[in-house]
Amino acid sequence: MQRRDFLKLSTALGAASALPWWGRAFAAERPALPIPAVLEPDESGVIQLIAQPGQMHWRRQPTHSWGYNGNLLGPTLRARQGQAVRICVSNRLAETSTVHWHGLEVPGTADGGPQASIPPGKQWRAAFRIEQPAATCWYHPHTHGQTGHQVAMGLAGLFILDDEESLRLPLPQRWGLDDIPLVLQDKRLDGQDQLDYQLDVLSAAVGWFGDLMLTNGVEYPSHTAPRGWLRLRLLNGCNARSLTLAASDGRALYVIGSDGGLLAEPVVLSELALLPGERFEVMVDARNGKPFDLISLPVRQMGMTLAPFDAALPVLRIQPSLIEGKGRLPDTLARLSALPEWQGLPSRTLTLSMDPELDRQGMQALMSRYGHAAMAGMSMDHGSAEAGMAMGAMKGAQGDAGGMAGMDHGDMVMPAGEMQHGTMAGMQGTMAGMQGGKGSAKPLDLHSGNRINGQPFAMNDPQFAVKLGQTERWIISGEGDMMLHPFHIHGTRFRILSENGQPVAPHRAGWKDIVNVEGGRSEVLVRFDHPAPRERAYMAHCHLLEHEDTGMMVSFTVEA
Repeated sequence: MQRRDFLKLSTALGAASALPWWGRAFAAERPALPIPAVLEPDESGVIQLIAQPGQMHWRRQPTHSWGYNGNLLGPTLRARQGQAVRICVSNRLAETSTVHWHGLEVPGTADGGPQASIPPGKQWRAAFRIEQPAATCWYHPHTHGQTGHQVAMGLAGLFILDDEESLRLPLPQRWGLDDIPLVLQDKRLDGQDQLDYQLDVLSAAVGWFGDLMLTNGVEYPSHTAPRGWLRLRLLNGCNARSLTLAASDGRALYVIGSDGGLLAEPVVLSELALLPGERFEVMVDARNGKPFDLISLPVRQMGMTLAPFDAALPVLRIQPSLIEGKGRLPDTLARLSALPEWQGLPSRTLTLSMDPELDRQGMQALMSRYGHAAMAGMSMDHGSAEAGMAMGAMKGAQGDAGGMAGMDHGDMVMPAGEMQHGTMAGMQGTMAGMQGGKGSAKPLDLHSGNRINGQPFAMNDPQFAVKLGQTERWIISGEGDMMLHPFHIHGTRFRILSENGQPVAPHRAGWKDIVNVEGGRSEVLVRFDHPAPRERAYMAHCHLLEHEDTGMMVSFTVEA
């Protein structure tokens, strides 16, 4: 054996021995992490984005998919603060679609909400100026009633914003090398290896989820990176599944940015939770040259505790090379203004709710299809009325599971004596559902099953008007509904005052556009600096996409 071959073999063996069991087993088989190319404007200065059909090879047979300018997902769009952007979106799909610039503060006419529909064979043009600071944003369809399906088929991409201050920081900035985009999504395939998507009572209640985990469209890829600090731009692009990420060897995650931009200073964590639609920028230290995996920790979300998400699941292997890294972790990042005095500001309450019959039928379908395994990790030992009801429903899993309407989306933990799922009348109705079986069911309008302030989404009927430039305190309430609701507001970045009645975590205290609402009240400070007319109103909605598609969305205007 020649000396160079011996050195290569020794290096490979050393790297493999440092990996967890899954890395050692498949070290030679991992595909390279795909890096979405940055899409440049054409000769006329317009970014050309094309929604088109494609195919992927995840299992035995090719899977039909959709993508922007390719088979799946889309290219990265990139712009600087102060830049004028022009985009032309062409729809080559067989159905109507839209494109929403998620996280961008742009006028309602350019926002790409459900009113901005693009029929098959047609185009939509958007023009706007980037006025906000650097951030990791994304784009995806926002088609009324079809958003979940179109995202599941593969339509999504990153939209990166830069500014002068962020570019002066010593952060890793070599795209796809040490500045690494990671779009995380779960998928489910049917017996013919096609995407198995249905909007039914089960998905309308708990969301659509899969058993195949993808990173940039590939299952457990590998990335060779410089030996130094790495910047991971994380997007939870799942329709409904929350993810909690960690390093396989326990190394620290330094959060440097959230949805709306960089934090004031890094926040060190051992694990990081991402709601559907959320983005975080994370730095990891790979200067020791040891390979490691980015893993998804066991999921405890109701209905989604099934294999392979019931255990630690690798989503990316990082193999440091002999190339030295260039970036480093700064002590300070961005200037984050103090929260304004909010007492006395105009306030607005949005109450999220689910039709009790949808809740009942959804839980019944969940138990019938997956059994008790779907409820793993839920505490049933509290002794509360709801816990007892849920346990009773579980015992009748294959028959009528109507009493599960009050189950928490994570651990069912409630203060003694408190009933947190609706009123006594609602509780009695749930009990009747348990006892009465299928005969007690009332007709269900699936597309109106989820609501805000008691009303399902009405496309052409904005519910309120916000004054341009006025800061407001919004209270988003999930009280009485124990489901997870990652709540998103168009046209703005906001600051979180509290989440589910608790003080905001340090890494979530920066600029955000998604807030966690799960059985409690979350409060945010919002301000809109662009108009949104009635015909192109902004949206505020649950970003669990099947909840959005079945009514948990409200439109509003912004007026001078």
